[in-house]
Amino acid sequence: MPYNYMEIQKKSTSHIHAVRIGNTPVDGGTRAFSLEIGGQNCLPFHHFEGTYPNRPIVAWEVTDVRPHDWCDTAAEPYLDVLDEPIAWARSVVERRGARLICLTLRGTHPDRENRSGAEAAELVTRLLREVNVPLIIKGAGPGEKQNQVLSACAEAAQGERCLLASAVEEHYKTPVASAMAYGHAVIAETPIDVNLCKQLNILISDLHFPPDRIVIDPLTGGLGYGMEYTYSVMERIRLQALDGDAMMQMPFICFVGQEVWKVKEVKVPEEKEPLWGDRKKRGILWEIATAASLLYAGADILVMRHPDAIAAVEKTIDELMVKT
Repeated sequence: MPYNYMEIQKKSTSHIHAVRIGNTPVDGGTRAFSLEIGGQNCLPFHHFEGTYPNRPIVAWEVTDVRPHDWCDTAAEPYLDVLDEPIAWARSVVERRGARLICLTLRGTHPDRENRSGAEAAELVTRLLREVNVPLIIKGAGPGEKQNQVLSACAEAAQGERCLLASAVEEHYKTPVASAMAYGHAVIAETPIDVNLCKQLNILISDLHFPPDRIVIDPLTGGLGYGMEYTYSVMERIRLQALDGDAMMQMPFICFVGQEVWKVKEVKVPEEKEPLWGDRKKRGILWEIATAASLLYAGADILVMRHPDAIAAVEKTIDELMVKT
């Protein structure tokens, strides 16, 4: 008997919150445009079951200091701007068409350059002045230092509706309060666990923070490093959301590049593993495969690094957004 998927389609009366990033002058900001993620009432790309109004977005990662630990394949396209975050951001926007920047404040980590919150805020101010696309501001890791940095950056970017990363269960009040005070959205990060994800969303909501300004980071590994577990957790979160669980109805962000470009499969030269093939192609394909898999799991924002991988994933998104 021929298979007819129309007979098993499932309509949902619930939907994922649409989250807006970036304020234009009309909204009181200076961005050239706003981006909106989420808003769907069906599983990823199930156009036959519901509406999928907003295309997933790729964010280009830019760091505040030279990322000495980046794999050379990922760093090579940006060699002329790696020490200049403003020039780096302008380069990917003007030459490569980036519509969303993720500024990672690695230099504020106490074990790196231990830059202050004031220094980070000054960089954010300059970046917002020089580049007019929406912005994700990512701290160096959970803890009191990150809270200080994000708070300073949130104030510097007041009214621009940036996306702050991240609030975690042990340190969520300061990032959320900063986002609320200065008009931003916030990322809620939990360690690949459905129940912990819901718990953090409840804690943030108890502070009267609007659910349509929360984005879930479920955490992930690269391909071959636990990504399939993240895939399963994201599916379960999304199914609960579409079944009406209000504390799960937030879109997802996945930091793909930082996970992919640290695994051995993208670093080992072909002289040591000739059967693995060309190392540069291998790394790019690893980032594409990881990002594409997370798209199918429901990712609404993918933070990536290599331009060739981003181009391939953008094409994949275009194809997946076509209704069939």
